[in-house]
Amino acid sequence: MQILIVDGHSVIFQWPELRGMHDRKGFAARENLVRQLTRYQDTSGVTVAVVFDGKGTHASKDTEIETIQVFYSKTGQTADSIIERLVAKYGSTHHVVVATDDFLERQTVEAFGGLWMSTAQLRAELTRADCDLGDQISRLNRRR
Repeated sequence: MQILIVDGHSVIFQWPELRGMHDRKGFAARENLVRQLTRYQDTSGVTVAVVFDGKGTHASKDTEIETIQVFYSKTGQTADSIIERLVAKYGSTHHVVVATDDFLERQTVEAFGGLWMSTAQLRAELTRADCDLGDQISRLNRRR
């Protein structure tokens, strides 16, 4: 099984369109990212989890019903600690990749047996998956 764990705020603050959304309404940026990751999980078969620093935020009803796992850190806890716990739990038995631009988090992930990708690499992977899906749909439509 392949598992992708996403450092949610690392992505939000690196992707300009999500950062702009976050500056206006933080929940909108988180929900947009969750929708993109859900579509990726649905088309790729990769199990996806996204982790956010929780500092007083709550998942909206739309986020709660998504098919990916969404984690919010509790008071006194960081998203990094949740990511590290997940990698430690699954890194030795599954192919785990963490998407983050946090250098220290990257080192910890690798120490636990996981791999990492940058937020730019994650964007490219999501774009590639969307293109692949579009190509598959076009081929199916041509067969009709």
